[in-house]
Amino acid sequence: MNPMRRHEMIMKVILNRKNVTVNELSDKLQVTGKTIREDLSRLEEQGLIQRIHGGAVLAQSDQFGILGSRQPLDKHAAEKIEIALLALTHIVQDDIIALDGGSTTLEIARRLDNMPLTVITNDVYIISELVRKDQIRLVVPGGYRVRNILAGPEAAAYVQSLNIEKAFLSATAIHITHGLSVYTGDSLDYKQALTQTARKVFATADHHKFGQVALRTFASLEQVDVILTDKGLSQAAAEQYRQAGVVIECG
Repeated sequence: MNPMRRHEMIMKVILNRKNVTVNELSDKLQVTGKTIREDLSRLEEQGLIQRIHGGAVLAQSDQFGILGSRQPLDKHAAEKIEIALLALTHIVQDDIIALDGGSTTLEIARRLDNMPLTVITNDVYIISELVRKDQIRLVVPGGYRVRNILAGPEAAAYVQSLNIEKAFLSATAIHITHGLSVYTGDSLDYKQALTQTARKVFATADHHKFGQVALRTFASLEQVDVILTDKGLSQAAAEQYRQAGVVIECG
């Protein structure tokens, strides 16, 4: 098994169980403890996990746009609220929008006015938030539940049949060459469907995610119309992305 595949399997185990030991991973993946420790060191360097004695835990509760089974206590909450408020300036009455799964898009949902609007989402937290707003038409694609999201080929196929004006996407990482990426493949098809279907694609990411790369790219920078981020992004970094042809807005 190649290292990238091992890394993806390790992340899936940690996402499901929140913590795991080296011995458990060694047994599951049929590799030595030394190999697992090297894998964990690499994942920790990328900020994806935190090493603990004999094992590892998830580095933050909202990793990969996939939240834990409990309501998240979000890291970088202020930045995400800043991005959400920026996103609201792009949403008007009667829009047809898609909110990807993730903590920043959840902040957008929390702050949406109860107005005539169509929202497509596969995030159960966002669904719970919006179901109380009776002016908003809530559209939920089919699929199977993976933590807080609904995933699967039927969800992606359904999205491709819709007329989506604006899609607000989450990502684990944003890179000038590798675009928008995530570390597990559960929502890959769905994110790609949103990217290909929406008339305007917004990436929502706090500044800590810039310059990072995860395992699977779901969109190139050329497929993104606007990146919404917080004021923490340096001017030099923002200019680098603008020179690549991407519009960047900072809260």
